[in-house]
Amino acid sequence: MAYWLIKSEPFKYSWEQFEKDGSTFWDGVRNYAARNNLRAMKKGDLAFWYHSNEGLEIVGIAKVIKEAYPDPTIDDETWSAVDFAPFKKLKKPVGLAQIKTDKRLSNMALVRLGRLSVQPVTEEEWKIVMELSGTK
Repeated sequence: MAYWLIKSEPFKYSWEQFEKDGSTFWDGVRNYAARNNLRAMKKGDLAFWYHSNEGLEIVGIAKVIKEAYPDPTIDDETWSAVDFAPFKKLKKPVGLAQIKTDKRLSNMALVRLGRLSVQPVTEEEWKIVMELSGTK
């Protein structure tokens, strides 16, 4: 299993709305590195759900339920989408400031590549964020 981080602006699509919907497709990615990360995802992989621009915190975990396919919002096979379902809400959100001050996370893509909307997360980083959130 691989781990990821996906960003959503809560005023556009929040974790709470995602939980109500029960699933969603991740579309609109127009960055090649982020697209390649989407294409690398496998069914069953887990992704931190990060509220960007507002909140700046990891709030939940989504599970990949359908691997990459052509983004249905654009007539161009260059871009991909992936389907997710809610897996678990974190006991307590883990904020960007907290991540940046934890030396163990200094190489995390969220710290180094702040603008990338779909990022890989190492197993060690995953465990640390889970520890910080108080979630098992």
